[in-house]
Amino acid sequence: MKQIKGGVTAAKGFFAACTAAQIRGTNRDDMAMLYSEAPCAVAGTFTTNVVQAAPVLWDKQIVEEVGQAQALVVNSGIANACTGQEGYAYCEEMAAEVGTLLEIPKQEVFVASTGVIGMQLPMDRIRSGIEAMAVSLSREFSAGNGAANAILTTDTHAKECAVEFEIAGKTVTLGGMCKGSGMIHPNMCTMLAFLTTDLAISGDLLREALKEDVADTYNMISVDGDTSTNDTVLLMANGIAENPCITEKNEDYGTFREALRLVNTELSKMIAGDGEGATALLEVKVIHAKTKEQARIISKSVVTSNLTKAMLFGHDANFGRVLCAMGYSGAEFDPEMVSLSFESDAGQIEIFCEGAVLDFDEQRASRILSEPVVTVIADLKEGTEEATAWGCDLTYDYIKINADYRS
Repeated sequence: MKQIKGGVTAAKGFFAACTAAQIRGTNRDDMAMLYSEAPCAVAGTFTTNVVQAAPVLWDKQIVEEVGQAQALVVNSGIANACTGQEGYAYCEEMAAEVGTLLEIPKQEVFVASTGVIGMQLPMDRIRSGIEAMAVSLSREFSAGNGAANAILTTDTHAKECAVEFEIAGKTVTLGGMCKGSGMIHPNMCTMLAFLTTDLAISGDLLREALKEDVADTYNMISVDGDTSTNDTVLLMANGIAENPCITEKNEDYGTFREALRLVNTELSKMIAGDGEGATALLEVKVIHAKTKEQARIISKSVVTSNLTKAMLFGHDANFGRVLCAMGYSGAEFDPEMVSLSFESDAGQIEIFCEGAVLDFDEQRASRILSEPVVTVIADLKEGTEEATAWGCDLTYDYIKINADYRS
């Protein structure tokens, strides 16, 4: 298992393109396309928000009823959410346009959108963008990187990851790209993540693997507590690596799960660390918990706490905010057993131990909290389970960005 340069075009048989369709009213790329030279087994997970964008409804139908896909088209700038039947019809029109140009069924074309809610898509510009991308698809790294940049909204940089691993003597690649910076909260978010692999695997196992992995990756991140209408994770496997098709939970399936966890974890951390206005990535580890669920609940509660996030921004070791967030999480634990530590590249310091604050160096603690990546470690001392959640600090710029998001 090794991490390599690349993203969605790293796996064999996948092509990408991007274009400036002027959806955002600027000269920056705002549409992307992915295409596989062979039909793919597919998996997807989607927002838990009751209000779901038209592309979410379209893609869920492909995953649940069609079971395979060969292309994806995505736009940034307009979310195509709260747009009624007209918005859904535009999804179908986008898929049909891609299908005609690439000579594949429209039912095998995923559609995704991100941006402002409540606006209808400018279909003349969308169609022109699709036409431009269909003739410029490429397997080059630059094509995948261009696509990763084209799907961004308030993100500050592209988010990509790829790994190589071996299955039955065959080299297999898994790559991905994602976007997300604001309206990010556990149970998916205004985040889009697209994963591609040349692995041969059954659709049922692919869907099971993704569903289970999302619980410990994308569902463990939070920027602002808002769950979006558009969040989507899609995974496409075209089988071109020619490994014996994985149809049972054997050692090969375990290797794939390991690769999937690596890529999804890295992409999740990139989203959390690039939260709107953020200056630091916040990682919260709950260790020695009784159950996995207890650890998940507590770590997510801490990472979503505005007071904890403000504590990080101020580099202030106000550990009471962490304990408070643990206490209202809804999970049972004994606070008289808990130990708390802060850790970063500047070192590690224990702040609280078994019901009492320790005599710690405030200045050293502040230095540790001043690093770009800070980890809070909560040791429950009750069992063997653990979980990690990711978020970021809460800054003045978060308000500025969202106060004029539509301007």
